[in-house]
Amino acid sequence: MKTKTRKSKTIWAFVALPAFFLAMYLLLFPPYQPMDVTGPYTIGTERYTYTDEKRTENYSDIGENRQVNVVFWYPEGTGGVELYPLVVFSHGGLGTETSNESLYRELASHGYIVGAIGHPYHAFWTKSEDGRTTFVSRAYFAELQREDAGRDKEQSFRYYQSWMGIRTADIHFVLDTILARAAGGADGVYALVDGTRIGVMGHSLGGSAALAIPRQRDDVVAVIALESPFFYEIIGVENGEFLWLDKAYPVPVLNIYSDSSWSHLSAWPQYARNAALLTDAPETAVSLHLPGAGHFSLTDLALASPLLTRLLEGGQPNHDRVGYLQEVNRACLEFLNRYLKNPAETAEIK
Repeated sequence: MKTKTRKSKTIWAFVALPAFFLAMYLLLFPPYQPMDVTGPYTIGTERYTYTDEKRTENYSDIGENRQVNVVFWYPEGTGGVELYPLVVFSHGGLGTETSNESLYRELASHGYIVGAIGHPYHAFWTKSEDGRTTFVSRAYFAELQREDAGRDKEQSFRYYQSWMGIRTADIHFVLDTILARAAGGADGVYALVDGTRIGVMGHSLGGSAALAIPRQRDDVVAVIALESPFFYEIIGVENGEFLWLDKAYPVPVLNIYSDSSWSHLSAWPQYARNAALLTDAPETAVSLHLPGAGHFSLTDLALASPLLTRLLEGGQPNHDRVGYLQEVNRACLEFLNRYLKNPAETAEIK
């Protein structure tokens, strides 16, 4: 009798546990349809993995070179005659290369090539060209949990320098690889790249890395940061306060904020440069607050998992997730059109 009971429990566990986890997954990640795009172009996608022969992987102890994954969304079926602006995107602290796919698709439908980077060991997961998945580093994840600029600015500064070093090196490597292949006559998406019109974008930590790039190279025309501090502009700590780079920002920049940070910009020490741009900024530095949602609603997590997004944002009330992302996409498209496309091109796609 005990044997039968034990077998019954084993069978129940075999059937019920997978069903439970499946139900939980569907609750957190219900099926959803990609957002419709508004541009005239059909969209193609390609995935590549680039190996950086000049860098050793910091998050591994076997001495291999760092590999960076890139997924492209681009105007498809154009015959390779027309060239399009290139926009490189860096995901958030625990994002993925598809974290803002609705934005990538919208831009591609309007004649942009978007290369979204999957930063290995900084991404929650990222998939290489051969299908291999790399998950987030536990050491890096622990750093994200420990970082507290209000409590320990010295430690935060060390983290910022480390994270920016890895992220910006990835972005430079990706940009240089794309431009070299385009100049070398490579086919596919590379044949469509206009290397004279380059933008960089990112969300959260990825946006902080994007904001650093025009300080380090001269071929970037515009930057968009989705709720991101200017980490690279912090050059030290003195008397318990951050020291900031004292130079005007070199290119047009759009900073987009949700309710998560907007009312805290002047209070959070790592956002001091963002706060300064609200009161003393050139016309080319735009600060835009999109109310009604939080930090993760700036990404497609709001579509992929409305429940998880609401939990991460502290139980914010339900809102029009699609409408909110459409506002984000519209603002990004209008800004990039202003600086990466000439007036004739912009008029054609409206």
